[in-house]
Amino acid sequence: MVDWNLAVATATRLVRPGPDVSRDEARSVVAELRRHAKVSEEHVRGFTRMGTEEIHDTPVLVVDRPGWVRANVAGFREILKPLLEKMQERRGGNPGSAVLGAVGGKVTGVELGMLLSFLSSRVLGQYETFAPAAHDLPAGANGGGRLLLVAPNIVHVERELDVEPHDFRLWVCLHEETHRTQFTAVPWLRDHLEGEIQSFLAETDVDPMTFLERIREAAQSLAGGRPEAEEEDGGRSFVELVQTPAQREILGRLTAVMSLLEGHADHVMDGVGPSVVPTVSEIREKFQQRRAKGASRLDLALRKLLGLDAKLKQYRDGERFVRAVVDQVGVDGFNRVWTSPNTLPTKAEIAQPADWVTRVHRKAES
Repeated sequence: MVDWNLAVATATRLVRPGPDVSRDEARSVVAELRRHAKVSEEHVRGFTRMGTEEIHDTPVLVVDRPGWVRANVAGFREILKPLLEKMQERRGGNPGSAVLGAVGGKVTGVELGMLLSFLSSRVLGQYETFAPAAHDLPAGANGGGRLLLVAPNIVHVERELDVEPHDFRLWVCLHEETHRTQFTAVPWLRDHLEGEIQSFLAETDVDPMTFLERIREAAQSLAGGRPEAEEEDGGRSFVELVQTPAQREILGRLTAVMSLLEGHADHVMDGVGPSVVPTVSEIREKFQQRRAKGASRLDLALRKLLGLDAKLKQYRDGERFVRAVVDQVGVDGFNRVWTSPNTLPTKAEIAQPADWVTRVHRKAES
């Protein structure tokens, strides 16, 4: 269904060059990001009051754009394996399926590689929850993940925003370290998310060609091959493959969890920032403007198609939820959210934080 090796090769070949830096400057940036990641661990855990024990063995990797591509292809390959096997079985009985599969896998690999090359220049950092270990990309044992910091993208954005580089690098690390803390301090969270994702994929009953067409549409957007009217409309997102009531229910729960995780990271970044990042107000304002407007009409179209516009909404809704709950019941009261899957907010509660407080706190006190 997908030639993963070809996807990596294509993305690596097409990836945009990073900002112009000397070898000494590159080494300095990498070393500083590693220091900031270590310092951020202490700041985040102190502010959140989560996981005072030693962090589980989840490595921090400072990578370039090809390194980010390789890591994400490995993650996609792992998490999508059940779905792709199911789709392969569905197509397996058709005449000529072996030939079509070989050709289709290469076509899809190229198109996926095009998308990854585009995205590889936009991600600043990422906590990879479902990261299989490789010789050049270590991951935590026993299902632990890894934290990626994409050095050329961080340098590119700090220059584009014209902000103080050392402050910006620490600011980014605070956000990403929060995600690392969430998963290392809450042991059940990874398994819960994986279970939800696999339940979602198990419900998928999509014709393989329909699935591959979504990738093709995204690649054509990137290449400028889609009609003007479609580009203005923004296209269809992968999420719109959802067809069953069970999938919509699972997706609602996943959306709520992702909103919580992203909003919590933004809340921590804003809470810790003023005491350790002198220019945090300037960075936050400029970064929010950049995040909201996107780079171009093409960027907006791709964000819609890939569901990235939904991610932007998650930052806003999730941060409002966390702030409202902390205002009502304090940090320790908010941290009840990490007790079990039953105390995670629903999608409706993300929009109405008081309802979560009533359900989790008032019932516990009665």
